[in-house]
Amino acid sequence: MAKGSHDYEQDPRNAEIKININGALFPRDEAKVSVFDSGFMLGDGVWEGLRLHEGGLPFLDQHLDRLYEGAKALDFDIGLDRDELTERIVETLRANGMRDGVHIRLMVTRGVRATPYQDPRVIVSPPTIAIVPEYKTPLPETTEKGIRLYTVHVRRGAPDVQDPKLNSHSKLNCILACIQATKAGYDEGLMLDPHGFVATCNSTHFFIVRRGEVWTSSGKYCLGGITRANVIRVCREQGIPVFEKDFSLTDVYGADEAFVTGTFAGVVPVREVDGRILGNGTRGPMAERLQRDYHNLLVRESANGVKI
Repeated sequence: MAKGSHDYEQDPRNAEIKININGALFPRDEAKVSVFDSGFMLGDGVWEGLRLHEGGLPFLDQHLDRLYEGAKALDFDIGLDRDELTERIVETLRANGMRDGVHIRLMVTRGVRATPYQDPRVIVSPPTIAIVPEYKTPLPETTEKGIRLYTVHVRRGAPDVQDPKLNSHSKLNCILACIQATKAGYDEGLMLDPHGFVATCNSTHFFIVRRGEVWTSSGKYCLGGITRANVIRVCREQGIPVFEKDFSLTDVYGADEAFVTGTFAGVVPVREVDGRILGNGTRGPMAERLQRDYHNLLVRESANGVKI
């Protein structure tokens, strides 16, 4: 069964990967955390998804900015500075002999609790830092033919409920959105904001194209996406009109084309929303162009950043 924009080609090398937990490497089947860990028990932690591309870690600084800001908002100290955490990521990749086509899940939780209780004052360990690198390549069928979206009833809430800017382990609203879309026979869920405007998808950011213009949400009710920001950057560098604004499902249904963005697959076309075929139902020219331009940016950033 398809898994939307995160569908990937199976790679047997993943069975032998080494996972880093708190600075120690473990075979995949032996990598474990305590049942008292804050992440397992309460979703109390922050995370990032990173790519290893041609020996480089593109946009690493932007990802670390978001990670450390999230930890500060949750009022815990990661315990490593940026250089130390970067070195731990690099060491993990080198231990696995990895150089390209890798997706890395970096997870940091508040640590182990003395008892099952939400109060941070019961923490009895330093933060838990887990680094899971896997060989993952997006399916060509997904990036070429695109995905189908379904608008779900689960909303992206206001920041005084659970701030969508916080990339926390608590993703239940996104999981519920994904479940509803899957039950309806679609690939991913399209989520609205509290006012009924389009916000984002359950695991990616959403864009539409209308009359040569690229639109995405205002950003008020979605995660500060790294790929989202870089696609906006690419549009501006290439002279493509791009707008962060409120728009409705009526605007979506009448769009010439649409696409989603994310760290894993970059730019992925959307061919259908709520049974409405967009354009001619295939990858549109803007999505194809931005796939190419974003890949070129990815290559440049990989060459100029941290190297493995």
